[in-house]
Formats: sequence, structure tokens, C-alpha cells
Amino acid sequence: MLNSTQMKSKYTRIILIVLTLQVVLSGSSCKKYLEIESPSTTSQEVTFTSAGYTNSAIIGVYNQLCGDNGTTKEGTIWAIMADDFKTSGSYSAQDRRGIAMYGASAENSELEKGFNQLYTGIERANICIEGIKASPLYAEGSSTKAVMGRYLGEALTLRAYFYFVLVRNWGSVIAQFQPAAQTPILDVPVTPGTEILDRVLDDLKEAAQLVEWRSESGYTSTRWTKGAIKGLTARVALFRGGYMMNKETHTMERSADYKKYYQIAYDACKDVMERRDQHDLNPVYENIFKSLHTSTRSDGTFELMFEVGAYGAGSRTDTKLGYYNGLRINGATKYGQGGGSIGAIPTYFYEFDQLGDSRRDVTIGSYEIDATGQKILNTLNNMTDAKFRRTWTTVFGTTQNLGVNWPVLRFADMLLMFAEADNELNNGPTALGKAALLEVRKRAFTGFEIRIPAIPESYTAFFEAIVKERLLEFGGEAIRKYDLIRWNLMGSKFAETRAKLRQLKDGLGPYANIPQYVYVKAAAYRLVNSQEEYATLDTYGGVPSATLFQPGMGSSTAPSGYTTKNWRTSINEESITGNSTGFATYFESNKKEVFPFHQNTLLYNTNIKQNFGY
Repeated sequence: MLNSTQMKSKYTRIILIVLTLQVVLSGSSCKKYLEIESPSTTSQEVTFTSAGYTNSAIIGVYNQLCGDNGTTKEGTIWAIMADDFKTSGSYSAQDRRGIAMYGASAENSELEKGFNQLYTGIERANICIEGIKASPLYAEGSSTKAVMGRYLGEALTLRAYFYFVLVRNWGSVIAQFQPAAQTPILDVPVTPGTEILDRVLDDLKEAAQLVEWRSESGYTSTRWTKGAIKGLTARVALFRGGYMMNKETHTMERSADYKKYYQIAYDACKDVMERRDQHDLNPVYENIFKSLHTSTRSDGTFELMFEVGAYGAGSRTDTKLGYYNGLRINGATKYGQGGGSIGAIPTYFYEFDQLGDSRRDVTIGSYEIDATGQKILNTLNNMTDAKFRRTWTTVFGTTQNLGVNWPVLRFADMLLMFAEADNELNNGPTALGKAALLEVRKRAFTGFEIRIPAIPESYTAFFEAIVKERLLEFGGEAIRKYDLIRWNLMGSKFAETRAKLRQLKDGLGPYANIPQYVYVKAAAYRLVNSQEEYATLDTYGGVPSATLFQPGMGSSTAPSGYTTKNWRTSINEESITGNSTGFATYFESNKKEVFPFHQNTLLYNTNIKQNFGY
């Protein structure tokens, strides 16, 4: 099996073949509102009579996951505004801040290119699926049938994933399951998202039969394997079994037969959970995310089931993870500039256990790296996401592309999706469902097991525990927003978060002991584990696990040698309900759960109707 460095090198070479030698996808076009390049001079007939060329064609489909307009856009822009994180800056309907505040217009520049690239990926997948099925290499009795079947399974899964991203962001969209060259009518109305996801689930079922488990395929987590396909099946099934926008009634609705989708999710997760030799929890939460940053992996249990690979230091195949978002780093340091464009909701910091939960200091950047290379506490309203850090890479200087992979599926999600489905199907958790939730909590509270909350027994209390646990486990991984959508909890959770923010601002309720001000000094940044890094921040009066949870002096004047950092006083009404920097200010239930179609999409296909509310 190739190691991570070899795999990255191999994939980089294959992508270069696809992009420069143009061995894949001849003469293909898609709907006329997409600008798809035709990267081929080799006919499809020739491509799919060679297993090597077919593999390159499949890599050409994977390639559409990557780059500035790839699916990492969900993690940096499209999904950034829930009760964990938000995009920094002031509102504009035409950019990422408009998306974060649920006020994006049909002219929003962050919507069109990503939408188009998803359809480019679908078109490439369609060509591969048709080409493989028609290839003599896939015929019965062929010695290459199994390997071509694996490629077919990957193409089916990639198409499924592209459609899943489209549906959960736009609801009902154009559905095309054959190459555009064979489509007689290009300008067609949208297909209900429920119908698309039903087709996607069928395709994933077929794909799971064609693709081997991780150890059998020799693949790393940047290509789909049986376990990852089952994981995606569970995630799609739970979304399909949840609330979705009905384009005709303009209402978030759940299918009457929704429990059958929970059963699909239950079964898929159970299959993965029974193969701990393939995927299991990483014993150290932080190591999951460090493994995304370098070729030196710390994920021997293969918790990372599928990642979008980042290669080549360019806008088409790499990411800006760790430069655009993540821990804020001053550009004058040896590391170069990093992070800061995604901010933590102040209340999110206090959702975690005060002492025991190791996830908080991995997930939230409570400090920044100043111009001298030292760490210093941020204000409460200026914390960042922190699972992506330039300092965890080996790429320093001015470059914006750091080769950081994007995590799509983790084994922890198998456990929590299983627990959720178990609770739903049995009107309360069974012993298996409770054990799955406890397993995630035990990893989070390693060394502090006595502080693990009790596992609820009732249906309602267990569901609420799942809602909370997923908030803590997956912060900053583009999961929370879509969870709230499928549960139809966006409106209520946003209202709850605003109420909590106001309590925090005023020092009321559970926030009565939170200080108005904190007094700090810069301290050495030592690149130790995140809990220790946080614990060694220099705050007046003791360690931050104490000073950030007790009233303090209440004065804006710092003691000698210290600097004042606004804590509760960094939150004002504008940051809660304001039109410029408020929390989800423009969200409206039964409207803003989906994005508008870009105006160019509507111009190029007049049979698409704009989503309600835009």
C-alpha cells in the first residue's frame, strides 16, 4: 500500500495528466448555463477500453471536489452560520457575509462558480458511468470486471455526493443522470430534492457492492471505499428522512415514511461499526485534524473515512484551509499570515465543559499568534475556528495554498448517526444507541471521565443530547447547519442562540459569573497539544480555566504589566441582531433554509424558477 506522501504524489501526477495531456472526457458539454471546459483529445471509446485511462478519468471527476470552487466551499462559506461559527466582517448581499447572515441575493458572487463546478463534476461522472457500463472491460467474464466495477462505484458515489451538496443547499435542482450530449432537452424544470436523493440512495447501494473496504482496495481516505460509501449513505438517508424544502408549498416538510430512511442510516452505520478493523475512533481528537495538514498521519485507526485531497498549490486543486480560516496568525511571524475569516459564536465557547472536554480547544481558537510569534488571548467576540492551522503544516511564508485536506466523513459520525437513528426507530435509545453516544463522549473526556454527562433514557432527552453532542463534536466541519435544516430547528436554535448571547452580554443566567474584562500577557507559543496550549495562556488571577469563568475585577483598567481584553463587553446588540454584523439577522423560516439560484442560472435556463423568498 502506498503511504500518504506517495499517494499525494501519485494523485498530483494523475491530475496533471487530466489537466494537461487531456486524456479524459471528449467533446462533452452540459447545460448551457454551465461553462464546462472540454479537457480531452482522446475519444471516450478509447478511454474506457483501458483500465489506466479509466482510472485517470475517475481522477478527473475527483478533481471537481477540489479548488477554490470545490466542495470545501461548504466548509468555508456556504455552511458558515449556525450556533457554532460565522463568517467575519460586515453584511453584503453580494458576498460571503450575505450568505452567513442569510441575506444572500441572486447576484451573490460566492454561489455561481461553486454551483457550476458541482454540475461539471456530475457531467464527468455521467460520462464515466456510461463509458464503464458500455466497456468490454466491464463485461461478464472479463478479467478486469472487478477493477472496472470499482471505478464505476466511485463514479456513482461521486455523482451522488455532488447531487447531495446541491440538494442540501438549493433544495430542488436540475437532475441529469446521463451525459449532456444524450440529453435532447437542456432547459428543463427542477426535480424535487426528495426524488433526487431517492435516486442517490439507489446509486450508493449499487456502489457499496462494487467498491471494496479500505484495506482491500489499497486506497487512502481521498478515494471512496466501502466504509465511506456506507457513511455517505447514512448521511444522505438522514437528510432525506428529515425536513426538506417543498418548492410548491414553500414549507419545510418531512415525508410520512421518514422512518424507512432512518432504517437505511441505522443499517449502514451498523455495517461500518462492525468493521473496526477498517475504521474506528482515533483515541486523540486533535490528531484527526493534524492528520489533514501533513503527510505524517496520526490516524492509525482511520477515523477519517473520506477527505477532499488538496494538491498542487493552485486554485484548481488545492485549498486555502489554514490561510483563509483557522487560527489567526500575524503575517510578520515565521509562519506567515493565517486564519481569522471565520469567527466563533461567543456562546459556543461556553457550550463545552469548563474543564474536561478536549474538543473545545481544538475547535475554537481562543488565542491568536501575534507579530512576535507569541500567543495571546482573543476577545470573546473575536475567537476563530481552529481545526485548521497554518502552524500544523510545513508550508510557511506568503503562499495561500497549504495543502490541507477537507474532512467529509469521520467514524465519530457513524456512531452519532447510529445513536440518532436507534432512538428514532425505537422511540427511545436502546443499549446499543446509548453505548454509541457514550463512546464519543469518552474520547472527548479522556482523563476527565468523571465529568461525562449522564446518558438520557427517554426519546426526547436523548434526541436533545444528540443535538448537543453533534454541536460539540463537529464544530467547523460544515455539518451543523445541515443538521439544523433536517431537524427543522434553524429558527428555534437561532432564537435560542440570540437569547443566550443577550444573557452573556448582560451577565445573566448561566453566564452570571463570566467576567466583563480579562487581563492578559503574551505567552510562549510552543505547539504542544491544544489543551496545554490553552492552559498556559497568561491571564491575570490564574489559569484561563478559572479566570474566564469567574467575575474578576470588573474594571477596564488592567493590573500593571497586563493588557485589558474585552470579554462580555466585546458583545453588543449590533453583534446579536444588527443589520451589519448580527447573528443570522436575515434568516426567515421556510425561506432561507436554501440558497437563491444565481441570476445567470435563471437567464440560461428559463424553466428554473427562483427559490421562494428571493
